[in-house]
Amino acid sequence: MVKETAFYEILGVKPDCSDSELKKAYRKLALKYHPDKNPSEGDKFKRISQAYEVLSNPEKRKIYDKGGEDAIKEGGGSGHGFSSPMDIFDMFFGMGGGGGRRRERRGKDVVHQLGVTLEELYNGAVRKLALQKNVICDKCAGRGGKQGAVERCPTCRGSGLYTRIQQLGPAMVQQIQTMCPDCQGQGERISPKDRCKACQGKKVIKERKVLEVHVDKGMEDGQKITFSGEGDQEPGLEPGDIIIVLDEKEHETFKRSGRNLIMQMELTITEALCGFQKTIETLDHRTLVITCIPGEVIKHGAIKCVLSEGMPVYKDPFEKGQLIIKFVVNFPTQIDHSVINKLEHLLPPRTECIVPDNSEEVVLVDLDPEQEARRQYRHRQAYEEDDDHNHHRAGGVQCQTH
Repeated sequence: MVKETAFYEILGVKPDCSDSELKKAYRKLALKYHPDKNPSEGDKFKRISQAYEVLSNPEKRKIYDKGGEDAIKEGGGSGHGFSSPMDIFDMFFGMGGGGGRRRERRGKDVVHQLGVTLEELYNGAVRKLALQKNVICDKCAGRGGKQGAVERCPTCRGSGLYTRIQQLGPAMVQQIQTMCPDCQGQGERISPKDRCKACQGKKVIKERKVLEVHVDKGMEDGQKITFSGEGDQEPGLEPGDIIIVLDEKEHETFKRSGRNLIMQMELTITEALCGFQKTIETLDHRTLVITCIPGEVIKHGAIKCVLSEGMPVYKDPFEKGQLIIKFVVNFPTQIDHSVINKLEHLLPPRTECIVPDNSEEVVLVDLDPEQEARRQYRHRQAYEEDDDHNHHRAGGVQCQTH
C-alpha cells in the first residue's frame, strides 16, 4: 500500500505506472514548465523534477511508497535530498555531457516537443516548425553598442555577482551573493546613450526560424532529432543545438508496441462461432481482408497476428513487425425464451447437476471489481486502525502485583 501519492499526482500517473509511462509523463511536463518557456513556473518545474528523480529510481521509489517524502529527505536510499532540477533535465535529454567547460564554450541547447501522429511515424513525414531564436546583432556585431562603449561594471567589478552582508545577531553576520542588479550578471554595462538601437545593448536580437523536421519511417515516441548549431547565439560562444523530441499522439485504432501494432476487434457471438470476414484499414490507407472460415471458433480474448503488417523498422523500412489482433466476443445480455430450446439442440448438452438434500439456493448479483476493491481497502484500513488502537491501550495497562 502506498503511503503518499503526491509525487504520482504531480506527474499525473498512477502508483502502479510503468517506467515508460513515468518517462513520458516527465518529458511532457518538463518541456511544458521549463524555466525558458515558463519563467514564472520555477517551483512547479522543481517539484516535477523531484518527483521524477525519486520515482525513476527503484530504490527511492520503494522508500517513498513506504514512508513518503519525509523518508526520502531523511536520507533513505542512494543519496540524500534532491538533485538540481536542471541536472535532471539535462540528464534525461542527454544534454549533460562535457561538464562546466562545455557550457562555457557552447550556448544552451534548446529543446522543443513535436506532436506526431502514428500515421506520420509509419509513413514518414516532413514537418515545418517555426520558432524564435537569439542571433548576434549585426548592427553592432554583438558588442551591444559603439566601439569602446562597453565598460566593466563598477558595482560588481566585473564578477556579475553582488555581495551583501546581513546581520543575524550579536557578532553573527551572513554573506549573501545575488546577481548584480546594475549589469544583470553580465559583469559589464553600456551607457544608455551609447547602446545599439537595434538590440538595446543586449548584443542579440530575436529572429524567426523555420526548421524542416524530417520524421523518418519507424521513428519512436521520445526519439530526438538534433539540429546542430541552430540554438541561441551568444557573443564568444559556439551556438548550442536545437533538439526536437517526438511526442506520439494516441491513435483510435492501433497501439504501438516496439515494431508491432496492436488492435482490438469486436465480434458477435455468431461471428465467433460461425466464421466471419472483416476489413482493416492500414496506416498507409490499404485495406486488409481477414477471414475466419466456418467451423473455426474464435474464443473471447483470443490473439492472432498478421505477419509483416506492423510498424516499419527505423532505417530499414522494408522490414516490418506484426499486426496483433485481440478479439473481444460480445455476448448477448438476454436471449428470447422462444429460441432457447432451439439453441439447446444445436449446442453441446449441459452438464447435469445433482443437487444434494438440504442445499441452499442463492441469488447471483452483478459485481463491480473497482467498487469491491475500494470496499476491501476501507475494511483493511479500519482493521489496521482498530488494531493499532487496541495495541496502544494494551501497552498502557500496568499489572499490579501483591
